[in-house]
Amino acid sequence: MQAPLFVLLSVVAAAVAQEPDYSHGCAHGSCYPATGDLLVGREKNLKASSTCGMRRKERYCIVSHLQDEKKCFDCDSRRPYDPVYNTINHRIENVITTFKPHRKKSWWQSENGKSGVFIQLDLEAEFHFTHLIMTFKTFRPAAMLIERSADFGRSWQIYRYFSHDCAAVFPGVSQGPLRSIDDVICESRYSDIEPSTEGEVIYRVLDPAIKIEDPYSPSIQNQLKITNIRVNFTKLHTLGDNLLDPRAEIKEKYYYAIYELVVRGNCFCYGHASECVAIDGIRDDIEGMVHGRCVCNHNTKGLNCEQCDAFHNDLPWRPAEGRNTNACKKCNCNSHSSLCHFDMAVYLATGKISGGVCDDCQHNTMGRNCEMCKPFYYKDPLKDIRDPKVCIPCDCDPDGSQNGGICDSHTEPSLGMLGGQCRCKANVEGPRCNRCKTGFFGLSADNPQGCQLCQCDHRGTVSGSSQCDPISGDCFCKRLVTGRSCDQCLPEHWALSHDLNGCSGCDCDIGGALDNHCSMESGQCHCRSHVTGRQCTEVESGYYFMALDHLLYEAELARLGQSCTVETREHQLGRPATWTGIGFAQVPEGGSLEFLISDVPYSMEYDLLIRYESQMPRDWEEVQITVTRPGPIPTSSPCGNTIPDDDRLTVSLPVGSRFAVPVHPVCLEKGVTYTLRFQFRRYQDPNIILNGAANALILVDSIALIPLHSSMEMFNAGDPASNNRRQTYERYRCHDGAKSVTRPQMSDPCAKLITSMSAIINDGTLPCSCDPQGSISSICDVRGGQCLCRPNVIGRRCHQCAPGTYSFGPSGCIACGCSVEGSVTRLCDKFSGQCQCRPGAFGLRCDGCQLGHWGFPNCRPCQCNGHADECNQRTGACINCRDNTGGDNCDRCANGYYGNPILGIASSARCRPCPCPDGPNSGRHFAVSCYEDNRNRQIICNCNQGYTGARCDECAPGYYGNPSQHGGRCQPCQCNNNIDMSDMGACDRQSGECRKCLYNTEGPRCGICKSGYFGDASRRNCRKCTCNFLGTEGSQCIEREDCVCQRVTGQCQCLPHVIGLTCDHCTPNHWNLASGRGCEPCGCDPNNSVTSSCNEFTGQCQCRDGFGGQTCNDCQENYWGNPRTQCRACDCDWRGIETSQCNQVTGHCVCQQGVSGVRCDQCARGFSGQFPNCQPCHQCFGDWDRIVQDLAVRTRALTERAHEIQTTGLTGPYEKAFGDLEEKLGKALGIVNARNATAAAVATLMELIEDLRAQISDTTDTLNRVEGDLTIVQDSNSEASKELSGLEREAKELNLTSEQLHHQLNILKNSNFLGAYDNIRSSYNKSRDAEQRANESTTTRPSTVSQSADTRRHIERLISAKKDDFNRKNAANKRALGDLNNRSQGLDMKKINEKVCGALGDAPCGESPCGGAGCRDDEGNRHCGGLNCNGAVAVAENALERGKHAEKELNKAMEEVEGLFIKVAEAKSKAEEAKGKAQAALEKAISTKNKVERSNNDLRDLIKQIREFLTQDGADPDSIEEVANRVLELSIPASPLQIRHLADEIKERVRSLSNVDIILEQTQGDVRKAEQLLLDAKRARHQAERVKTTAETVKQALMDAKTAQTSAEKAIAKARADIGDTEARLAQIESETSNSEKGLHDAMDRLGSLGREINTLKTKRANNSMAAARAEETATMARDKANEAKQILDGQLTDKYHEVQQRVDTKAKAVKDARKRAESLRDEAKELLSDAQKKLRRLAELEKNYEENQRRLEGRVHQLDGLEDKMRAILNDINKQIQIYNTCQ
Repeated sequence: MQAPLFVLLSVVAAAVAQEPDYSHGCAHGSCYPATGDLLVGREKNLKASSTCGMRRKERYCIVSHLQDEKKCFDCDSRRPYDPVYNTINHRIENVITTFKPHRKKSWWQSENGKSGVFIQLDLEAEFHFTHLIMTFKTFRPAAMLIERSADFGRSWQIYRYFSHDCAAVFPGVSQGPLRSIDDVICESRYSDIEPSTEGEVIYRVLDPAIKIEDPYSPSIQNQLKITNIRVNFTKLHTLGDNLLDPRAEIKEKYYYAIYELVVRGNCFCYGHASECVAIDGIRDDIEGMVHGRCVCNHNTKGLNCEQCDAFHNDLPWRPAEGRNTNACKKCNCNSHSSLCHFDMAVYLATGKISGGVCDDCQHNTMGRNCEMCKPFYYKDPLKDIRDPKVCIPCDCDPDGSQNGGICDSHTEPSLGMLGGQCRCKANVEGPRCNRCKTGFFGLSADNPQGCQLCQCDHRGTVSGSSQCDPISGDCFCKRLVTGRSCDQCLPEHWALSHDLNGCSGCDCDIGGALDNHCSMESGQCHCRSHVTGRQCTEVESGYYFMALDHLLYEAELARLGQSCTVETREHQLGRPATWTGIGFAQVPEGGSLEFLISDVPYSMEYDLLIRYESQMPRDWEEVQITVTRPGPIPTSSPCGNTIPDDDRLTVSLPVGSRFAVPVHPVCLEKGVTYTLRFQFRRYQDPNIILNGAANALILVDSIALIPLHSSMEMFNAGDPASNNRRQTYERYRCHDGAKSVTRPQMSDPCAKLITSMSAIINDGTLPCSCDPQGSISSICDVRGGQCLCRPNVIGRRCHQCAPGTYSFGPSGCIACGCSVEGSVTRLCDKFSGQCQCRPGAFGLRCDGCQLGHWGFPNCRPCQCNGHADECNQRTGACINCRDNTGGDNCDRCANGYYGNPILGIASSARCRPCPCPDGPNSGRHFAVSCYEDNRNRQIICNCNQGYTGARCDECAPGYYGNPSQHGGRCQPCQCNNNIDMSDMGACDRQSGECRKCLYNTEGPRCGICKSGYFGDASRRNCRKCTCNFLGTEGSQCIEREDCVCQRVTGQCQCLPHVIGLTCDHCTPNHWNLASGRGCEPCGCDPNNSVTSSCNEFTGQCQCRDGFGGQTCNDCQENYWGNPRTQCRACDCDWRGIETSQCNQVTGHCVCQQGVSGVRCDQCARGFSGQFPNCQPCHQCFGDWDRIVQDLAVRTRALTERAHEIQTTGLTGPYEKAFGDLEEKLGKALGIVNARNATAAAVATLMELIEDLRAQISDTTDTLNRVEGDLTIVQDSNSEASKELSGLEREAKELNLTSEQLHHQLNILKNSNFLGAYDNIRSSYNKSRDAEQRANESTTTRPSTVSQSADTRRHIERLISAKKDDFNRKNAANKRALGDLNNRSQGLDMKKINEKVCGALGDAPCGESPCGGAGCRDDEGNRHCGGLNCNGAVAVAENALERGKHAEKELNKAMEEVEGLFIKVAEAKSKAEEAKGKAQAALEKAISTKNKVERSNNDLRDLIKQIREFLTQDGADPDSIEEVANRVLELSIPASPLQIRHLADEIKERVRSLSNVDIILEQTQGDVRKAEQLLLDAKRARHQAERVKTTAETVKQALMDAKTAQTSAEKAIAKARADIGDTEARLAQIESETSNSEKGLHDAMDRLGSLGREINTLKTKRANNSMAAARAEETATMARDKANEAKQILDGQLTDKYHEVQQRVDTKAKAVKDARKRAESLRDEAKELLSDAQKKLRRLAELEKNYEENQRRLEGRVHQLDGLEDKMRAILNDINKQIQIYNTCQ
């Protein structure tokens, strides 16, 4: 019972710890009823789905029993339980806790063998549920779950699953661990088959392991709230026999049975009640019952205080939380209501201050707080809001006020409200809103605006006023405006506006408009047909207004009298015509012309206009005009007033004019046909005799009927407007402008008047009727109707050809082009274009000879040797030569034929096809021409380009194909100009595949760069890949300098975090390219570094002030502290410190001997004097001080021991052992008292007895030893007493000695002390001088330190200066390249000829001795260059010869350099040996690192095993977690990271030395430089011989260093065995190392000299090799240039010249820069050598550090071994505790 009680108390305590604080009452915050067992008093509400013996008595059995032999019993639950008379009742109410003596004799039990059983408690209200405890009589269920309902069983939520195998029984349910209080998990610790009885199941809603921030939160409260709780048992624990034996008696052993069920909780009142009472119908006299009705506080109500009390709804209901009651607040209704409700929207709108809304407001009030008056009432400002008569009725006119007479409910100046003020409608005013506003009329209640707006148009009213009569609404209009609203114009007016008169006149055109009325809105007049525009002054598209001379009649078309003829006149290009039509009618004196007039458009008077050209010197005296009418004129007609004399007119034609108008007009009517007869009666006065008057002629062009303006109503109506129009017409002489054919620009007034006249005469406009073939478009000129004619087309409608042209059509007319020599006239037939030819002329234009003749106009027969029928009319060249002939006279064979076609030669010599290989048009003819050799009669073919052979049946070099087949041909090999076109094998002659690609290209078309090269193969710029070996993938590099890159861009394949075209630098925030494995992250501390980037080579981050280390995660030098929090400067007194760096953890300074203190600012113990002058005490002080200190330590130890014994007693140290014994005895007693002890429990008991016996035996032995120790202590105590007595005596002697010394000191003071003083002063002066020299080395200038700093700054300035110089030169080179590019654009073939061949660019080939482009010699070969020619070809040939000579000389130099190289290699091997030693040290460090890592892995495995144990069930979580954390806190303080980092740095520096070769190989020279380098190489050979002895000395020094290193390694090995010997040996090694160090310094100096010589030799050898390679390349290129120059016709001279020019410039620049680059390389070599020396010194230091680290690592290994033993011991103890815990009951 003790264990379950303990568990119960712990559960209760845990639950209470999570619940709210109950220490205060309801008045000060939340309050909660007491917690109790919810089952008490609710027997009827507790039910089980299965109970044994409910229907009949049932038999059940138990698995085992130790005391009684009876195994089976009966269950009869039909009658209630009675402790005396009916003890076999096992109903569910037996589980309720009663604390009665028979508690263990009653229980609930289910039916036998039934697995699915549940127990359910139904509560009458909401309750807080904290935890549940079940104590089982039988096995605990194998699987079960607990669920709850918070809505009286309508929905259920699961609290927790329990199963011995969660994965199998409840798949998909998490097995933990628990992370939040509402997680649903499955537990297995309460589902084991053991114990077989009194096993417990405990469930806590709020697990104590989960920290709860706010126990009042809704989620926590919801988790605790229940109305029903149900426990479902889903699986029984069995022993497996039910699976083998199906008999019913087997199932009698398996059932659920519970002794006790506790459901702890309290009444759920949301923190608003501290007690609860019984609900109606529930007994209230049951002791310990937890009732369900809350006694509510905080103005709440409800069964669970879940609502606010009546009239307390001003705040939302909320649960009480801690010290906050969240009480419901009373509503404020200003004494006008006693009801209210809560509105969340109002609450949020008020900022969560008030949400109460009053209901049923009285006294004419309304509003949320009854704070406003109802409509039609307003608040009396003199009364309080709570006054019943505070609201007064409004006094407003209902017709003119808003809302039927509502006034302002209260006074609010900020809102413009005045209590009782009427709110008038929009158009009403007045205190009572009973009159219309100004500008409105007609007050009406039906009008929502009150009054109608005066509908006055501001534009039409006087002064723009909107006022009207308030009753009728009539407005006051302007002069030209009418209508009630003044919104209409008077007739013939429009455009209502703000003008003074209001409207404007229509101003319709007098002719274009039918009248002067227009639209009032738009002003559009009523236009005549096809007239547009507002005023009817414009014309529609495709129509026009006629000109005054529109009624035009051509004289050449009239009826001609006797002797009259038509004279056609051709228009002259570029000059305006002075006539109309096609020409004139030539009329002699006495001749006549008759015109038929039938198209008069308007009945009126017309002026008769005559246009003519006089051919005589004097005026034409008399021309009689007769108008013949078809009949008499009716008097009612427009011409009714005409008399016969009006139809007879006479006019003279002045010689100086081109037109004439009779004095009197002619009246003509529309629709009548008239005949006008012009009789040219007399040229001159017969009385005057003038020679030449006979045969007088005149050219009549045309006549025209011009309307007489004075006969039109628009000019003669008599009104001012018509008079004004007539005056304007006459003032501008509009009538005269139409008389001449060529007329000036018409004025605007005339144009407007004539337009109006045209509209009246034609009743609108006239259609253009442009001829669709002769005109460009269908639109004509709106004034006159002239269409846009095509070339050589005339007429208003563009309907006929102009004279001198023919073939009228869509393209216009064609000029006749009649020959002047061969044609009679320039006019031709207007349809055929045939000119009238003179005798002997032929052709359409009369401009040629007959067929077979030429030489017009002197025609001769054609000379064509019988091979053509016609020849060129001008030159006589034969046309269409037959018989395969050609030439001007068909006197030579055509291309592709040979022979002699001259007339008279035998037919055998006729032209025959060239057999090259077949004739023309055969598909296999590949020759330009051929000829027959006169000597051997062989046919010689001149092959086309790309063909060769005697019959041109083969492809030339550089071409491919199969010309031997029909249709075959030779094509250029598509090799991107990367082959030798003179090499037969450069490409396959059948397939065209490229075989011998040049210029570092490859591929079937030589179209890509070779592997290891990149660039554009088509431009011959494939360059070698320049990948950085350290940053490029190793698989891409065959050798260090031979890597593969992307063939087009040159991009190398970079290692991780490496970028750049050549993979030569790290990505941002990375470093250590020299590692060869890619770049590493900088890892800069984000808080302590300035940026995240670091030095690309060293990895050093840029730290903030006060921080240091490579990644800025340490404090800066001379600083201390924790870099994660703060670094502080070391505050040390410089006079007493050994080093400026203090302890980085504590900040304590490192003091000199004799100085102490945190700042090293005071004398240490054993020293006397005033700091910094600390002097050591006498030697006797040290002896006595050690004795006194030792005695003090021993005394303190004894004192502490005595104090411990005094505190704990003698038994204190053994209390733990006694406690363990008592604990084990208690466990054994519990097992013995248990009635149902199992075999396992008995075995555990036996083990406990054995352990007790062993511990008792050990304790007895320990007591015996302690007794012996006490005896020894007593003896030691007596001895100590004796020693103390002896010390007292010695102290007395010391005192005596001190007194004697003091006495002697007094004697010395009185004696001669000058000698001692002088010695002290001398020592002081020496010390001071030494101090001064040391200070001067750092403070004065110049000093060693300052000189070093100056040197460093000087070097930095040089580097900066060199960088700027390099940038300037680079920019200058770019500008030079740009200039060269511009110069190359201006090159031409002439200059190229001069520069390539050496000949004048414009000299003929026959006269040029140097040839040129397209020139050939006598043998047919191309000719370029020669003797005394200074072109590029000649220079290339000379360069080729010089290159060959230089090659021979360089070969000799190379043989000498090879000898030097062998010697350099030997010296280099010595340096490699030193490098090997460093590598060995690195490998040794790596081996040690691997050993440590293996140890770490073993430790991790051990920790992993412990962690796995800690996650197992059955152990106390708190204690096991504490053990696990302590084990995990163990760590190894040592790490090999520093050693590995330094080794990587050495490796990086060593690799960086190879960059010298890369840099040197980039240096370029030329052929002339090679000769100088040869001499340098010879001198270098002699210098190398002198250096040889130095190298041997270095070798010896390195051997000495190796011997010293071997000795050190032996000393390290021996140190592991004997520590004492090691210390002595290390002292010896230190002395030896100091001697070796001196030798090493000397060796390093010699090594530096040797390194410089080596670099010099490398430079010279590389220059010689490169010079030889360039010479060979130059020779090869020169040979190629010579071959290409011979093919100058290919059109590639420009490219070749550019290439040559570029190479010459490159050579020149290389010569200029070579010396500067060599000097720069020499300086870099010096720096590299100095760096190497530093690294060697660093290597020595690393070796010492390695030895020290090795010793430390060995110590750590021993510590690890000890830790491993301890861990195993802990693991064994834990396993023992597990076994003990598993057997506990």
